[in-house]
Amino acid sequence: MVIEILTTYLKVFLVGGIICTIAQLLINYTKITSGRILVYFLLAGVLLQAVGLYQYIVDFGGAGATVPISGFGYLLAKGAMDGAKEGLFGALTGGLSAAAMGVTAAIIFGYLFSLIFKSKSKRN
Repeated sequence: MVIEILTTYLKVFLVGGIICTIAQLLINYTKITSGRILVYFLLAGVLLQAVGLYQYIVDFGGAGATVPISGFGYLLAKGAMDGAKEGLFGALTGGLSAAAMGVTAAIIFGYLFSLIFKSKSKRN
């Protein structure tokens, strides 16, 4: 039982760590901006799911694969692919339906934290 839990945690941290290491290497050794890296990772999640590879990563790494931004791309693609079974409208709305809970939570928590904390300008 304990060994299974530790193995699961190891897999999650391994997959999440690899994704974060790739991002950090891109930040350190290229001139690609952080915003573009986020977009590339999102698109990588979409493309890997489109060819059927990201599901294997999710099955192996669990939250280590679904929490990073590439996991959001995977979720959008998976929702669109599942929605496409119902037709064109399902394909167009499936991604947003699949990600609705996460987007809603981000909006609600962002609003709540904006009420609690005061934002300050970053000074150079």
